[in-house]
Amino acid sequence: MEVIEYMNKLGMQARKAGQEISKADSGKKNLALLKIAEAIVNNKNLLVIENKKDLEAGKKNGLDSALLDRLELTPSRIDAMVEGLNQVAALADPVGGITDLSYRPSGIQVGQMRVPLGVIGIIYESRPNVTVDAAALCLKSGNACILRGGSEAIHSNQAIAACISEGLKSAGLPVDAVQVVETTDRAAVGALITMDKYVDVIVPRGGKGLIERISQDATIAVIKHLDGICHVYIDNKADIEKAVNIAFNSKTHRYGVCNAMETLLVAEGIAAKVLPLLAEKYQQESVELRGCLKTCSLIPNCTRATDEDWDAEYLAPVLSIKIVATIDEAIEHINQHSSAHTESIITEDYTLARRFLREVDSSSVMINASTRFADGFEYGLGAEIGISTDKLHARGPVGLNGLTSLKYVVFGDGQIRA
Repeated sequence: MEVIEYMNKLGMQARKAGQEISKADSGKKNLALLKIAEAIVNNKNLLVIENKKDLEAGKKNGLDSALLDRLELTPSRIDAMVEGLNQVAALADPVGGITDLSYRPSGIQVGQMRVPLGVIGIIYESRPNVTVDAAALCLKSGNACILRGGSEAIHSNQAIAACISEGLKSAGLPVDAVQVVETTDRAAVGALITMDKYVDVIVPRGGKGLIERISQDATIAVIKHLDGICHVYIDNKADIEKAVNIAFNSKTHRYGVCNAMETLLVAEGIAAKVLPLLAEKYQQESVELRGCLKTCSLIPNCTRATDEDWDAEYLAPVLSIKIVATIDEAIEHINQHSSAHTESIITEDYTLARRFLREVDSSSVMINASTRFADGFEYGLGAEIGISTDKLHARGPVGLNGLTSLKYVVFGDGQIRA
């Protein structure tokens, strides 16, 4: 009962703060973001120290390498958090923007205005930088938020929370606009996702098990994606150098992220040229290769892929490879096995590339670029609250606009309906 009471208290505080933050002007919100960035810079060493406590505990508790990678706050990642805050501060404020104004025969003018969603509950695992990204986007879009990080990152998140509170206070905004849940009790998650009275939207970020549970149990709207089964398709008309570089980067840049490539599709006309080159580079990084029969005939150290491999999100140095006869087969495979996250085609034939863009049903589709670019920061959103593979409200990396809704506004001058 104590946890329920605690969460309800956070909810009440968030609702009250949300009403105030929704009315804050852009200057005040931007000042808060810059003050949070300043506090993080001033406390950089402390953040690293607190993060090391989490890393040491994670190793003792047997966290796998992918989760430990997500958990680590390196100096460069802290710098990226600060840069993200600065970028969000520099973005146009969507709140209050009116679009699609049109005059009606009655003389009234009708348009749509962007408004905050209200209170956003965000549940995430391992990655403490999400605390900053979420706070920044919610603040700029006029929303209050309740952030529940994983127990494995409790020290990191509390240290970051102190910086956020310092920034909000310095800007004269309510500190309850961003609240980081202090308890590691799992009952807090169950409470948060059913607090309809106080919370308007839930955003889960983490493993498939977490997101499935929240999607099933939440009584509040959820912005989510379940998997990151991303594909790169190397077409017959691909530039070999581009193909090798992109396929290598898409897999090995970072393994424990949702936009890493998990399946490589290669047109049979170019497979004999490109796969041996890629296999050599993957071998240098100790990437385990699993392929179809044709792939195994070209790569000696490749093991046969099973049906399960085409639906696997490895989040590890493992890659499945399939040789396909045509772009039709590639598109069919992607639409059948993809999680609708991110897919890329490597080709110099832009007629085929444009067809790939049209027919591949994923939230991000690319031409001649690494899947690792499927990220709010790289898309110029400043940061992202998460990635949605659903088709309603928001799709792809969710930035400021994804955290707002639209309401109709009407301008009249005494008109009455006849």
